[in-house]
Amino acid sequence: MHYKKKVLKNGLRIISVPNKDSLAATILVLVEAGSKYETKKINGLSHFLEHMCFKGTATRLKAIDISTALDSLGAQYNAFTGHEYTGYYAKVSSPHFDKALDIVADLYQNPLFNEGEIEKEKGVVIEEINMYEDLPQRKVQDLVIELLYGDQPAGWSIAGDKETIKILNRADFLKYRGEHYVASATTVVVAGKYDEKNIFKQIEAKFKNVIAGKKFGKIKTKEKQSEPRVLVRHKKSDQTHLVLAVRTHDTYDKRNHTLELIAHALGGSMSSRLFQRIREQMGAAYYVRAENDTFTDHGYLAISVGVDNSRVHDVISAILDECKKIRDVHIDDKELQMFKDSMIGSIALGLETSDAVANYYGGQEVLKKPIDDPMELAKKIQKVTAKDIKKEASLVFKSKSLNLALIGPFDKEDDFVKILHL
Repeated sequence: MHYKKKVLKNGLRIISVPNKDSLAATILVLVEAGSKYETKKINGLSHFLEHMCFKGTATRLKAIDISTALDSLGAQYNAFTGHEYTGYYAKVSSPHFDKALDIVADLYQNPLFNEGEIEKEKGVVIEEINMYEDLPQRKVQDLVIELLYGDQPAGWSIAGDKETIKILNRADFLKYRGEHYVASATTVVVAGKYDEKNIFKQIEAKFKNVIAGKKFGKIKTKEKQSEPRVLVRHKKSDQTHLVLAVRTHDTYDKRNHTLELIAHALGGSMSSRLFQRIREQMGAAYYVRAENDTFTDHGYLAISVGVDNSRVHDVISAILDECKKIRDVHIDDKELQMFKDSMIGSIALGLETSDAVANYYGGQEVLKKPIDDPMELAKKIQKVTAKDIKKEASLVFKSKSLNLALIGPFDKEDDFVKILHL
């Protein structure tokens, strides 16, 4: 899989990943704007702004004009907001690429931020927050970052606080967009089948109105921990959802390939150690997974599980036991190779569609790290040794580094602090 990249004079980056055999094409615009670029006063604005870009532009005045234009192409389209970037995309059959590009460029560059629409959309955003509150499997992911990072941007909810959402106004949107939605912080990625020869000129013409101002930065994440931490959210439920997390490294650290393999070995497949232990042997959970999430100035490895309320302590003990094993005992070469093959295979299967390819390349570029194509990434994964696994696990799996967030019918955090030791 080959890609081409071009940086325009104004700093806007374009990545083209063509595939002549594809039936579809994706346009993805990524901008370095997310909850980590916010202040407490405007927490949730990045996500709210993403909503407002679909509510009308100078040429498509209403939300229905944008959705109708895209639906008439049979497009799959949406937007998303993370801690460090926001994305807008449309995926269409290849003959409709030019029209889709025009629409995505329009909604990104020309949102109206109509005051009446802002007031209406506040209700939508607040209901989205309410929805997450009613989804403990999702909400516990917010709790664990709050536990890890506290009252700083890295620890805040992407969706924001309901009371803050209620007081945001048009001036807030215009100011924030002027500070962050600038050419030097924007990456346009196209993947699939389209006119490769003229794609850079085409995108340069369509995105000529992107703001050329100075990009505002973000506050550096502070990390400090000297003992295990627990955060319990009481909720009457039939199941407890919990996340056990440890601090790792930022997105630029070369040790991340090792950490990703550790996460995969613990909870990345049905053959993983935690899946086999907790689901197959104990019969105590339906889902269990582990992931290493990285950002520009921090990272964490998180193990997530939904468990029978009566077996929470047993499951936590089992998780800790498996973390100890991967830390203290050299992984068998045969098992390690199986996890490497599984991980590399998952990466390949995850890149079968144009939107997945766009996200793969765009996600690396927007964080401004060297782009690894899938073959390069596979080579780096294959180089990880059992010694690397043991060394890195010894660094991150320590009693003082443990963080446990859970939602379930519990009140006392001390009951869980007592069992958090490795």
